Amino acid sequence: MEVILLEKIANLGDLGDKVTIKSGFARNYLVPQGKAVAATAQKLAEFEQRRAELEKIAAEKLVAAEKRAAELSKVVVEIAQKAGDEGKLFGSVGTQNIADAIVEAGAKVEKHEIRLPDGVIRHTGEYEITINLHTDVNVVLPIKIIPEA
Repeated sequence: MEVILLEKIANLGDLGDKVTIKSGFARNYLVPQGKAVAATAQKLAEFEQRRAELEKIAAEKLVAAEKRAAELSKVVVEIAQKAGDEGKLFGSVGTQNIADAIVEAGAKVEKHEIRLPDGVIRHTGEYEITINLHTDVNVVLPIKIIPEA
């Protein structure tokens, strides 16, 4: 199925690109979320009329994400968890725990924005996590997992 992207989608294309994707991806995700429209002649003409407006919205989102990135880069995050003598945690630290700690530290972040490519954290120590605020804006944030006293 061919669609026209209404915003930049990671690993797929940029605003205005005409891409061929599986119909289920378009029907179940992109179209309902307003990220794409079917690539018909009528929709292509409508898109060209709205292109300037959509580019302005995309630029505003990028500026807002960069502003949030500047705020997040100043945050210091420490998470206290129960741990054994060798530093192994009882349980683990996941995206929800990290999001809660960042919010407590004074910055706004959502759970789905946090990327843990190696999975949840199971040991004490210092880690660098990536926060994906926009397809073009990623923040690497150091966090420290300490044992609870």
